[in-house]
Amino acid sequence: MENMTLNHATPQEAQRPTWKQWFLYSTIIILLLLCSFITLILNFLPCKPPSEPCVAQFGPLPSKWQMSSPEFPCMDKRGDWKLRILRKGSYLIYGQVAPNTTYQEKAPFEVQLLKNEDIIQTVTDKSKIQYVGWPGELHAEDTIDLMFNGEHQVLENNTYLKVFLIENITLTS
Repeated sequence: MENMTLNHATPQEAQRPTWKQWFLYSTIIILLLLCSFITLILNFLPCKPPSEPCVAQFGPLPSKWQMSSPEFPCMDKRGDWKLRILRKGSYLIYGQVAPNTTYQEKAPFEVQLLKNEDIIQTVTDKSKIQYVGWPGELHAEDTIDLMFNGEHQVLENNTYLKVFLIENITLTS
């Protein structure tokens, strides 16, 4: 039998980790602390609950305003084809106007989209369906109105106006 010397490490050398182990352990501890900190912050930040879409539509038949969210309104009906804005924000307004080609009165065909009585768009071609629209910022108490020269100039079964509140992504603090 040969004599083999077993080289055992001293207890101090056996417990001393290498630099790679130090790096690994340190990284794990830092990541755990970072995850805990982020979780703690996210739990205490106020979260904005998702809101209902805010949409209003007038027409086509039935010719009345239909609102998407009566509990949290952002618009208020002011009459046929007229809305009052209740909440500041970005809005998209669009509609379709179907001219009544049998209309023969003296008033020329003219449809206007108005914001606070200022003209945004005018449509005068009565030979085909026309589209109106406007994306923009509206403030509380602004009014949107779709006006006709004569009520019988348009076909109510194919004419409508829609107004959408476009939610902006905001961070609350």
